[in-house]
This record gives sequence, structure tokens and C-alpha cells, in this order.
Amino acid sequence: MQTKTLTAFLLIIIFTIINLPASAAENPIKTFVVVLDAGHGGHDHGNKGNGYKESEISLNIVLKVGAELEKLPNIKVIYTRKTDVFIELRERAAIANRADADLFVSVHCNTHSSNAFGTETFVLGLHKSQANFEVAKKENEVIYLEDNYKEKYGGFDPNAPESLIGMVLMQEEYLDQSILLASLVQNNIVNNLKQNDRSVKQAGFWVLHNTYMPSVLIETGFLTNKNEGAYLNSAKGQTDMAREISSAIKTYINSLSVANNNIKDPEVKELEVEKAIQTTKVDNYEGVVFKVQLAATSRKLDPKPSNFKGLKDVARVKEDGLFKYYYAETSDYNKIQVMKTFVQQKGFPSAYIVAFKNGKKVNVPEVLKSKAN
Repeated sequence: MQTKTLTAFLLIIIFTIINLPASAAENPIKTFVVVLDAGHGGHDHGNKGNGYKESEISLNIVLKVGAELEKLPNIKVIYTRKTDVFIELRERAAIANRADADLFVSVHCNTHSSNAFGTETFVLGLHKSQANFEVAKKENEVIYLEDNYKEKYGGFDPNAPESLIGMVLMQEEYLDQSILLASLVQNNIVNNLKQNDRSVKQAGFWVLHNTYMPSVLIETGFLTNKNEGAYLNSAKGQTDMAREISSAIKTYINSLSVANNNIKDPEVKELEVEKAIQTTKVDNYEGVVFKVQLAATSRKLDPKPSNFKGLKDVARVKEDGLFKYYYAETSDYNKIQVMKTFVQQKGFPSAYIVAFKNGKKVNVPEVLKSKAN
């Protein structure tokens, strides 16, 4: 099994197998409003890689997503367009804001001068704020105190804006939920449709910047890639994409507990994490213990919840002159990924997974590689 580095917000494939329970859909406090946005339209065809029209493909996918969601009670679907018409970017966001929507999902197809391929899902990024970048850069430079930090952080560079997507969680009101949905969408498409994983990313899309609810933009694939373009232009490809996107949206709604009075301001709670873990597809590594490292510092802190944003059962260990703080432990790699996502949402965006064997720290990629072989 070939392994690859996951993005900081990958909520893993287990969420994709959770179905929206009937009780949640039948008895919510309010109707959950989803705005679906088919990119481009009218005289704006979008990209026309290999002769295909992005505007047509995105619309077909969106209509299919909407048809699936409309089968569920207490979910209202609003479309920014249902035909081949041009809608300004400002108006797309305005439609969602006027509807007081709970979710905004924009669907597109990608293009590139190379033979690039794969799916990527975007949320609003921090790179628009240089001030935030400088603050985050200074705070994250603590990683330089750790041994093998380049390997541990999978290329994370405190000096690079693109490495700071984790800090978005602490900066924007709805970014935590946007990243949750983006991860679910990305997981569904990558794992169920076997698409190349181009990850969850940050970008300053106007349409996301101006919506006042959790929002994501999905680049389903590259029309400029011969095989991927043909797939996305086919009825099967569009149906496949719509199925996985709608499934992710259903799972997202379920994870927020629809009957919650605060549905407009949801947060990933420990209860949801526990439920996810119970349904997680097992991926055990015998003799290996995975943990989530929260921080490494010269300060000796009492590992009580009040010092770690409410997290319970934090362990403190002194290693190489630094106090390191760990959360959770399991031999199941899928479960530890859920825990990592949870603590990132709680306010530890640079948290990462470490592994131990016979009490000694070992290289995580090597552990995963050993099982693949």
C-alpha cells in the first residue's frame, strides 16, 4: 500500500462511511440551507481543455448533487445558477448571504499547461494577511528546536505562507467548518473514485472571501488532462463526482448534529470525534504506538486541561532538553489521524503524529512503509 503525506486537515476516509441518520434529518430545529454554485456560465465558459466546457460540466455535477440533497427532508438547496447563464462572482456570494445559508459549495474543473491531474479542494487562505503570516511564522519557529524537524513536519516551513494553512483555524470565523467539509469532500473523491490527491489548500478566492458561512471550492479535476478530461465530461464521471460530494455534505451535516440550536456556529466537539473513532476503519500497526505531539518547549507545564485548551489526558515527557506534550495513543493509524484533526481544530494547528516502538521514537513514514511492504 503506497502511502503519502496527508494535509493538516485530512479528516480521513472514515467519515465517508457515516450516513445521515433519519432522526437528525427528520427533527432538526431549522432547515439546513445549502447553496450550490456551478462555476462560470453563459459567455464565461471557464477553461476549455481538450475542447470540453468547464461551465457545462460544473453545472451538470451541481444539479446532480442538488438532486441527491433534495431527497432529504429539512435540507433546502439553492442554486446560484441552474442553466447556462453568467453570474457575477459578487452575486454568487450575495445569493448565499441573502439566503442566510448554512453552507456554500462551489464546483469547478481545473486546467494546467502540463499534464497535471487530480482533485483539490480549497478554503479561504491566510496568505491575504501578511501581518498574520509574520505572527504565525514567529510562533512556529519552535519546530527548529526539534530533531529531524523537516521530516516530522512533512516539509512544513514557518517562513513559507503556504505552510500556514493550519493557522486559518484561529483566524476566520467559519474556517474550521470549511476545512472539515473540504477534508470530507477530498477524502470521498480520492478514496472512492481513486483520484490523485492534490489535497485541501488555501487560496484567496473572492467567492469564498465574501460568503458568511462555511464555504469550499472544489476543483474536481483537470480538463487539460486527456484521461481526466474525458472522465469529467462523461455522464459517469459527473454522476460519480456528484455522489461523493453530496455524500460528504450529508456527513458534514451529521457531524455537526443538525438538531443543535447553534447550527449556524457549529464546532467539532469531542463527542463527534468519539463517534467517528467508533466507526473508524481499523488500520493497526502491531507493536507501534502513535501519539499526537502538541508542543515542544523549554517550559514545564502542568498537563491539565486548562493549559491545553480543554484537552484531557495530555502527557508530558522530557526529551533532548525539551518538554514535549502528547495527546492520545493508539496502534490504529486511522484513529490517530482523527485525533490529530481534532486537536488542530482545538487550537494546535501544528500538531503532528509521532510513533513509538518498544518505548523509542521511530520514523512514521518508515512505519507506514514497513506495512506496505
